[in-house]
This record gives sequence, C-alpha cells and structure tokens, in this order.
Amino acid sequence: MEFNVYAILVAAIVPLVLGFLWYSPVLFGNVWMRESGLTEEKIKNSNMLLIFGVSFVLSVLLAFFTQFLTIHQTGALGMIGGDPTAAAVLPSYQAFMDDYGTNFRTFKHGALHGLLAGLFIVLPVIGINGMFKQKSWKHILIGAGFWTVALTIMGAIICGWV
Repeated sequence: MEFNVYAILVAAIVPLVLGFLWYSPVLFGNVWMRESGLTEEKIKNSNMLLIFGVSFVLSVLLAFFTQFLTIHQTGALGMIGGDPTAAAVLPSYQAFMDDYGTNFRTFKHGALHGLLAGLFIVLPVIGINGMFKQKSWKHILIGAGFWTVALTIMGAIICGWV
C-alpha cells in the first residue's frame, strides 16, 4: 500500500475550485459575506496570494489525512508497523492483502466516508466554534456544507484513484 501523490494533489485542489463556486455571488457568497461581517473592500485589501498559498498547503494536509478515513487497507498496514517488507511481518498480512487489498477502493466508497467526515467531524467542530463566536446558523451551515461537499469529493478522488 503506497500513498498516491497524484490523488492527494488533485484532491487538494478541490477546496480551492469548490470555494470559488461556493463562495461566489451565484451560490452563497453574498449571504456568507453578510453573515461573516465582511465587505468586498476588506476582501480586496487582503493578501490573496498568501491566503490561497496557505489554503493549498492545508488542503494537501487534509487530503493526506483523508486517505486514512477512506482507505481501510491503511489500517492493516498500521497493524504491522507500516512496513510490509519488514522481516517481522507475518505471511498472514500478505494473505489478507491478497484477499482484501482492493476491497472498498471505489469513488462511491470514498465519497461516503468523506460525507460522513463532513457530517460527524466538520459540522460539530464548525458548529461549536460558530456558536462561541456568536455566528448565525446560516454562517455555520454554509461553512459546514462547504467542507462536507469538499470532503465528499476529496474522499471519492482519494479512495477511487487506485
């Protein structure tokens, strides 16, 4: 089991592309700006190169971790210490991987786990954070919805790109 660098990089682009659409005036941009207390002038005066650069780096980290949520075979690899070539690895590991090594490695399965991560990890975190910041439920749901959709797509790419 090796990490697919291409899948991780492509998945890391998803939040940037989706964010362009999600936070545009066509979808939720105007409501999000109002609920965030932002103005177009404040956004224009921000360092967008820094914001997009750091966002991409953080998206790479998120995509890297998403594979542990979507690809179950990484659990088997973890059980043997991460090195399938080590002398201490039992033949049962290779037999297991021969039997089950590609099970549940589909776009659909990855999308399911991405969706579950959005609903059961991201929504509670953003919801709790938003309530303490006195943000509206519109603001909370726009943010959590964005990350749920992004993780669904990212999970699909990472798990299905075998």
